[in-house]
Amino acid sequence: MAINLATDIKPISYIKTNAADMMKYVNDRRNPIVITQNGEAKAVLIDIQTYQETQDAFALLHLIKLAEKDIENGDFESSEKVFSDLRKEVLKNGWKNYDIYSKCK
Repeated sequence: MAINLATDIKPISYIKTNAADMMKYVNDRRNPIVITQNGEAKAVLIDIQTYQETQDAFALLHLIKLAEKDIENGDFESSEKVFSDLRKEVLKNGWKNYDIYSKCK
């Protein structure tokens, strides 16, 4: 997803006039278009798949940040204890009855 300076930077007037073509361009190539106004970059037009992937990546980074905060606060258990507890519960109740979401805070 590298920006091609010759084709991927367009003034807003061009985007307005060629909106359907620009939508097709970003969706077909999965390349963003930088939209300029008065010669300055003001916005980026991207396809929905790239947008969703970006949002998913940010969500994952947020989860990592929360986990790091828990670790800093000492709010965690060793992997040995977690897997031991999991094994005990699965052996006791069976895998089909195990609800991982009930274990989340």
